[in-house]
Amino acid sequence: MYPPTEPYDQGLLDVGDGQHVYWETCGNPAGKPALVVHGGPGSGCGPGWRRWFDPARYRTVLFDQRGCGRSTPHAADPATDLTHNTTDHLIADMERLRVRLGIDRWLLMGGSWGSTLILAYAQRHPERVSEIVISGVTTTRRAEIDWLYRGVARFFPAQWEAFRSAAGPYADTGDGIAGGLVAAYARLTSAADPAVRARATEDWCAWEDAVLSLEPSGSARPYGDRPSAARLAMVRIAAHYFAHGAWLPEGALLRGAPLLGEIPATLLHGRLDLSSPLDTAWHLAAAWPRATLRVMDDAGHKGGPTMSAALLSALDTYAAPA
Repeated sequence: MYPPTEPYDQGLLDVGDGQHVYWETCGNPAGKPALVVHGGPGSGCGPGWRRWFDPARYRTVLFDQRGCGRSTPHAADPATDLTHNTTDHLIADMERLRVRLGIDRWLLMGGSWGSTLILAYAQRHPERVSEIVISGVTTTRRAEIDWLYRGVARFFPAQWEAFRSAAGPYADTGDGIAGGLVAAYARLTSAADPAVRARATEDWCAWEDAVLSLEPSGSARPYGDRPSAARLAMVRIAAHYFAHGAWLPEGALLRGAPLLGEIPATLLHGRLDLSSPLDTAWHLAAAWPRATLRVMDDAGHKGGPTMSAALLSALDTYAAPA
């Protein structure tokens, strides 16, 4: 990765609804514009993301999506209303930021939930996207949510039973995972009692960490080891989004792949990713002629050395000439 850099500009963008979105730019002000779209939803964007981009050739933009990171108000506060925190709101925020920074077109880079938001934005505004680089492809279909919070339990039955039991009487999954277990955690992480919120957050993160526990690379507790406020905001926002199927019609982003037209893309996915199985990436690549899918046999959702090398290579390929 490239050496650490510091932003040359940053601020809080008023996006309406009482929301202010943190943003920063680093690298070369005259370089190729690129936007980092973080995952979660609600994980925030840390300084390590800057190091994927050649600072001499990229003008890299980072932002924290509504309710997380350095954006305000913060979702760790139960008084923060999430009504105005939806996929459509985030797409509109990205457009406001693009206009605020005077960027005509930008490369989009991200993974996991970030890939869903990238695809949704690019299908809405294809003329504003120069290239796309995704590591860990998701489209947040209800089928994908159901797999992550119920289907993959066949590999971790004891951990899933603990996850389900902790949701108490709200955990009825008979009508589908979005209306049952995930929605229960959305309620618990918005409870007035801080002890209830903290326990639900711990239980959610324990399950997420279990699903990734067989992967050969990365932290053993990528969710559970986050700072408490960041962890609560991420779980609360993620449960809010997943309980609503990200407000996307089922399969809409795969059906909408032709809208991406001539946008070149590099899709990277780990074969060992139990949280986001490979078939979603495969179906997306099959429907998108300009997309190249590379499958990393030694990587999972947390990536690894081979994934990192491929990601750096893709971004260097798309960079502005030196």
